[in-house]
Order: sequence, then structure tokens, then C-alpha cells
Amino acid sequence: MTTPHFTPKLFSFLRDLAKNNDRDWFKANQARFEKDVREPLLRFIADSAPRFEKISPHVLAVAKKSGGAMFRIHRDTRFSNDKSPYKTHAAAQFRHAYGKDVHAPGYYLHLEPGSVFMGAGIWRPDTPSVTKIRAAIVHEPDRWKKVIGAAAFKKRFVMEGESLKRPPRTVPKDHPLMEDLKRKDFIVCVHYTQKDACDAGFLTTFLKDCRGASKFMGFLAEALTFPGDPAYSSSGPFSITMSIALLTTLPIQRGSFFGSRLRLFGRSNVTVIRYRPGGSASR
Repeated sequence: MTTPHFTPKLFSFLRDLAKNNDRDWFKANQARFEKDVREPLLRFIADSAPRFEKISPHVLAVAKKSGGAMFRIHRDTRFSNDKSPYKTHAAAQFRHAYGKDVHAPGYYLHLEPGSVFMGAGIWRPDTPSVTKIRAAIVHEPDRWKKVIGAAAFKKRFVMEGESLKRPPRTVPKDHPLMEDLKRKDFIVCVHYTQKDACDAGFLTTFLKDCRGASKFMGFLAEALTFPGDPAYSSSGPFSITMSIALLTTLPIQRGSFFGSRLRLFGRSNVTVIRYRPGGSASR
């Protein structure tokens, strides 16, 4: 029988840490952290790596104490009124290889007493990135609706995150998908119990949900001009039709575009750009 990656001891440590969030206590319990939290999570990440390759060759699952998929336990308190030095949860992000940080599209695992979940998508994208995603939704509405409206997807995943109160300036104010266009985060989640996390089959469950969100991830990755995964694309090669006015809001640079040259020609008020992963960009 497969040994579970996580045990109730992980959640017990995190509960105790929440009650004793100071450096002296943590130093005295460092061995517990290593044995019950960090080592199991690193093993989970390492065991996920070969299986993630079957979902997407672009997902990074790096099992390192620093600089890998696992988040640090230490909090960044520089701009916070809460100076507690440690996080009271454990987490890992399996991000797209072309992303640079936590704001890149990816898959996420959160382990906290009373809150265990997986996430897929992109959290707090910067202005150029969120503009590209909104542009993709505006100009590929049918594909977007097909991705998030699939029966299995709607049954399993919950769209979460924050939204703007007003329509963004870069999209038509009467667009029928305005609630999606107002999103500041493009994230879907599946919530689990602590018992689920401590089950021997939890890695399989987690990866099955990652695969279930792969078309959603593919839409976001291609919108950001990251390589997508054709096997999980809902409509084959990604194409966007944009007005010149909208294109001026996007940071497109002249030069290499994944191995091909991209030039914009603006004689008419509409330019069609088709991008094929691994292929060429054409008008």
C-alpha cells in the first residue's frame, strides 16, 4: 500500500505554530517542521514531477528547500502591520516555466488546518498580463465559454479571487462576459478536507484535478503568449482578432515571437494575428 505523503502531524504542527508564532518556539520545534512539514511536501513535489510531464511539459515541479515549488515558511513582514514571522500554512506552486514568480500561471496546493485546496490559474497578474487575458476573452468568447462552461469543469471547480467594481477601460462596457472581464484574479479551486490530504491517494486526486483544469490553464498561458499544450486546447491553434485601438494597450515588441517575426500592419481598423505554438505568426 502506498504511504501517504502527509499525516495529521503536519496540521498539528501548523496549529501549534499559529498559537506560538515566534522565533524561539520555531527554533525549538525546527525538527518537527522538517520531519512533519517540509520533508513530506518536498517528497510530494518530487513524486509529482514525472506525472506533471503527462499533463504539461511546461509545468515546473522542483523539489528544493529554496527556489523550488515549495513556498518559504517565513513571512515577508516589511509592509505588514502583522509582524508574525511565520506563515501558518504550507504551500507549493507548480508554475509555468515561462513565468517568473508567484504571479505566473500555474497550479497551487495549500495545506492549512481547516483549509486545504488546489488552485489553477493566475493570481494578481500585472497590468500588461491582465490586459492580454481580457483581450483574449473579448476576442475568443466562444472558446472561453467552452472552457469554463464545460459540465465536468463547472461541477468540480469554483472560480475564486477578487474583481473590479467597475468595468476595465480596455474592454467594451456592454460586453456579455463583463463579470469575467472584471476579474483581478483568474483562479479556479477545488477544496479538500484534511482527511483527503492525509490519504495515500491524495497525489493522484490532486493531479487529476490539475489535468481537469488544463484547458483553463492553456487559455491563460496562450493569452500571455506562453507556449500552450495543443493536446489540451479546446480549439486548436490560438487565434486572436484585435482592433488596432486595443492593440495599442498591449506591450508588443518588434522582433522575435517564439521563433518567428511578428509585424503589425494597420491599414484597416482590424488586424488578424494567428499564433501557432511552435509555428509562425501570420496576419
